Amino acid sequence: MMSPVLCMSFLALVLSGGAWAFPPIGGGASTHVSITEKAVLQKVTEVCRAIAESEGRDFTPTGNSAEELVQACLGPKATGEVSAAKFKSALNEIYIQNGQVDRDFVNSPAHHFNSEAFALGRRLITDGVASIKANVQKENFLAARETLGRVLHTLQDFYSHSNWVDLGYTEPYANLIRPDLPLENLADVKTPTCSDCANGGFCSNSILPNILNEKKLTSGYMGILSSAKPKGKCSHGGAADLTSSKAPRGGISKDERRSDNVALHTAAVTVATTATLRLLDDIRGAAGDNNYLRFMGIARSSVVVFVIDTTGSMSNDILEAKRVVYEIIDSKKGTQDEPSLYILVPFNDPEFGPLIKTTNPNVMKAEIANLTADGGGDLPEMCLSGLQLALTGAPASSNIYVFTDAVAKDIELKETIVALIRSTKSTVSFFMTGDGAGARRRRRGVESSEATFETYKDLALASGGQAIRVTKENLPQATDVIIDSSTSALVIVLQRARNPGKAETFSFLLDESLNNITIYITGKSLTFTLKNPAGVTQKQNEANGELGTVQTVGNLFRVRLASNKQTGLWEISMNSNQPYTLKVTGQSTIAFIYNFVETFDGPHPGYALISGRPQAGMPAMLLVSVLGRKGPASVKVADIALVTVSGSEVVGGALEDMGNGKFLVTVTKVPAGEFVVLLNGTDVVSSTVFQRQSTTQMSVSKVTIKAVVDRSMEPGKPFTLPFTVMTEATGGSYKIRARNDRDLEMNVPGSIAVTTGGNATGELTITVPANTPSGTDVTLTIEAVAPGASDSNYAVLRLSVVTKVTDFTPPQCEMVIASSVDCPADPAACSSAFWQLSANLTDGVNGTGITSLTHRQGAGSLTHTDLKQMVVAAAFNASCCSLTVELVALDKAMNVGTCRVSIVRNAGPPSIALSLPLLVCLLVSAFFTTSFTNLLI
Repeated sequence: MMSPVLCMSFLALVLSGGAWAFPPIGGGASTHVSITEKAVLQKVTEVCRAIAESEGRDFTPTGNSAEELVQACLGPKATGEVSAAKFKSALNEIYIQNGQVDRDFVNSPAHHFNSEAFALGRRLITDGVASIKANVQKENFLAARETLGRVLHTLQDFYSHSNWVDLGYTEPYANLIRPDLPLENLADVKTPTCSDCANGGFCSNSILPNILNEKKLTSGYMGILSSAKPKGKCSHGGAADLTSSKAPRGGISKDERRSDNVALHTAAVTVATTATLRLLDDIRGAAGDNNYLRFMGIARSSVVVFVIDTTGSMSNDILEAKRVVYEIIDSKKGTQDEPSLYILVPFNDPEFGPLIKTTNPNVMKAEIANLTADGGGDLPEMCLSGLQLALTGAPASSNIYVFTDAVAKDIELKETIVALIRSTKSTVSFFMTGDGAGARRRRRGVESSEATFETYKDLALASGGQAIRVTKENLPQATDVIIDSSTSALVIVLQRARNPGKAETFSFLLDESLNNITIYITGKSLTFTLKNPAGVTQKQNEANGELGTVQTVGNLFRVRLASNKQTGLWEISMNSNQPYTLKVTGQSTIAFIYNFVETFDGPHPGYALISGRPQAGMPAMLLVSVLGRKGPASVKVADIALVTVSGSEVVGGALEDMGNGKFLVTVTKVPAGEFVVLLNGTDVVSSTVFQRQSTTQMSVSKVTIKAVVDRSMEPGKPFTLPFTVMTEATGGSYKIRARNDRDLEMNVPGSIAVTTGGNATGELTITVPANTPSGTDVTLTIEAVAPGASDSNYAVLRLSVVTKVTDFTPPQCEMVIASSVDCPADPAACSSAFWQLSANLTDGVNGTGITSLTHRQGAGSLTHTDLKQMVVAAAFNASCCSLTVELVALDKAMNVGTCRVSIVRNAGPPSIALSLPLLVCLLVSAFFTTSFTNLLI
């Protein structure tokens, strides 16, 4: 049941040679992925429906796919394309971290509730949930999703690895996630729990009768390195469990369906799914519905991120950035192209930041209006420091725009920026309005030959962005690029670069789903000819031609194709001996997302995300999810390949179709140099062929660096992180560099000695100030550089800062009175009758106090007294058209208490309103919500 063999959305793989692998989804097996998928989609659907009802609109998905769910959730009223890429990426982040628990914590009983480690397992869950809530409150959604994946693995394992369902329980164990309640009736270490299974495998009814009769809670012992276990104890079971061969032999694991445990396996899956739903509902209560959907990646895909130089010479640039932001906000309001998030990072010298993040367009207008050009002096500025903040603070796959007229003073951050670009898959474009004079100044006694605009060009190319050089006077003509890309469902059809330039013809496919197709070319002294499938051509000097419009400013050519574009194979012939770049973009919901992965062994083998560059000399493996207009069934994939951006090498991969739009791609011979991913297929809806390309360049390395985050950081206390450096190349002294985006104090070894073909371990220490707010996330980049700088690799880690939680008791709710006129039996007459509810809520004498009180599952008005009072009086009024309400109270420790009441329509004659005596409405745990019996009024 519980271990995913493939940590990718909705799928699992069979690994040969092991009984621990699960069959693919659809084969009847249940895995962590399928359990989590079912619960997540159900909860997202529930939240989307609740928001739609509160806004007075219908919620009617056209199908069951994630794509159709997102389209219905974001609202059919808004015009424009709706992409599900962010949602699917968010799900994959959860699934990947869930699966990696089997690699990173394979021998930890607590992470799997093995070996009766109930207290430690519960601590992992409760600490993890506290971290998730704190991160969501700070809108650090990626860190929260990664923690959620790990927490759900442990939670779900409880029902597979313990005897909970063997005891006949059909509901989740509430005390398991309530640290204020005792874990009751645990079998102690001296109590035998199992009988011997003579065949050495799995036997039915191996748990001792007295354990079952007395409702004693136990779990199987698991030994990967040792067969030792206490006398008489159950084992987990299976070939990888050494304890299963020691009497009592056998095992009680319900990980997979077997002939001896069909009913128990099914029961464990059911309860684990319910437990997952309740955990998600608790997080929803703490986050609120809108933030919960953002946490799950349900948001319009457009994000506006500006990194702006505010030194003295940048007045005109700031005014232009302001104009662009205002135009985006005003022109795209109410459409699916309206940005879901705005981020602004100013930089100067020596200051940079802060990162300003808001979903409110008026706040963004005000913040950018407040920017002034001042300071600087010596030309190089802290550009890369500002960009680092943007890359770590923006959602993955964002489009980031940098405005500057100076070279970077902090050039030493370049490799860190490249690592962050690869990790986040974000695109960075530079608008450079200076001439770079002074770039070679002698600075700190070192000739800064690298500190030129070439650095910006390199970073733009690595990310799939553009480096645009214009005069300050012509900058307004260049910023149309930002308007183009500040849109939903943006896809890349083709991207290539040539340095040095040469005459070459590039072909690309345009399919029927593409809209707003734009071609960007950067370079000097170049000519080009564009040709459509019918043979019609247009040259670079034809501003208005049959194929579209050509705009030229600085080193940028912007070609906007006419809306009546032809589908099929297009060509563009380039001619220049100077370096140039070519990029073809459009809007379409046909897209793909991908991750480079590696296999891992153990009792539950699978695939893990590669944080850095894939290993050289080995086949590259990718997990790819394809998105269609009406779900994965509406596209057919022909091939997936790795392509060199600066060359012509195309290496196809072997595809294994995992179903539901998921593919495992294995590329045996990886291209030399930097490469991207290219996918070709057919859109079933229009029967036209399509091509899509990734933006982020990748390459392989003979160096590997790995580290595992196993806990959150506590303010004021040092945090030690071990890491391992491995090499398949020549050994020697490997330089270690580490940087974080919060400028926190770190103690990092300068180098590590690694033998040829060997590995070595080190550790770094990072300390966060005592006043750091709970929920703050820290992005840490560790780099290992081979001797002579011949090779390097990196690991990008996200750490969460969480203050110690002492209040685990949720707010309590008690009903004072519920009354109504009789709600008519005929729903058409519901608006003429009303009902009301009065309730008292408190967080208790020792609680941290209620911070918010809201309602959901009901359309009506909620009022309450001052939340600072010990007892908060709440009143809810609604018409009989809305018969259910759930009050949600949140305390300062983010414990959630809910109070749910339903009214039943009266089929008989009218009756007077009833006044109910004091009644406890609902006492909800910090994580679980229990149904409240309907009040019949």
